[in-house]
Amino acid sequence: MHLLEFIGRALAHYLHQPSRHGARPATCTTDQLATVLRKGDVLLVEGSSRFSTAVKYLTQSTWSHAALYISADGDSPDAILQGGTLLEADVLEGVRLVPLSDYWNLHTRICRPIGLTPTEIDAVVEYGVSRIGHQYDLKNVLDLARYLIQTPPVPSRWRRRMLALGSGDPTRAICSSLIALAYQSVQYPILPDSVLMKSPDQACQDCYQEMLHIRHHSLFAPRDFDISPYFQIIKPMLQIEFDPHTLTWGDPADNEHGDS
Repeated sequence: MHLLEFIGRALAHYLHQPSRHGARPATCTTDQLATVLRKGDVLLVEGSSRFSTAVKYLTQSTWSHAALYISADGDSPDAILQGGTLLEADVLEGVRLVPLSDYWNLHTRICRPIGLTPTEIDAVVEYGVSRIGHQYDLKNVLDLARYLIQTPPVPSRWRRRMLALGSGDPTRAICSSLIALAYQSVQYPILPDSVLMKSPDQACQDCYQEMLHIRHHSLFAPRDFDISPYFQIIKPMLQIEFDPHTLTWGDPADNEHGDS
């Protein structure tokens, strides 16, 4: 077990390094991102590490990391510069708090749960904060390592399972499973399994009702918050009274040689 732990940590350090394939740049300014975020929002990140490359391949998605927005941290100059606080599960440091400024220059997306009360949002955050100090599931790192050197043609129906091969230890987590558990603690859906059940109404023998079942937290990937019908996608640029008529466009002739 100690040998596996050592190997997992060595791989984690390797995976944490930048890959040859860069990520897209940020699509909004730092001020816009910090102003729009609310407590309980899920921030998806397109990372550029080797680890991120493996996650994006297995999930066939832009997003390789998810973090939970905790607070704006008050009005002090340092807090404003950092943009607030996120809770995340880092491959090296485990579950921790980080400033939003860590992701200023990366491509991100805000996913906001709809319909929760402030008390329920507080409960989601408290659940996540109570896990600070838990370690990243290094068994999950070992499972992903095979996809670093090359990305073999894995059938899409198996890819999600390959992200869910962790140890199952409750004191270990991956980024998306940690946030999924936090929302499941207040019975909030992300992508529940849907099953048609025969209605108990004796007067309607041919009636069926849809029943939702909570999906196991280890099966969640960052992209699930993006495609979930229960999370609203918030685009900072559109929250600031965007007016396309104010944009400044260059002369198309200036790009003729650059685009060829």
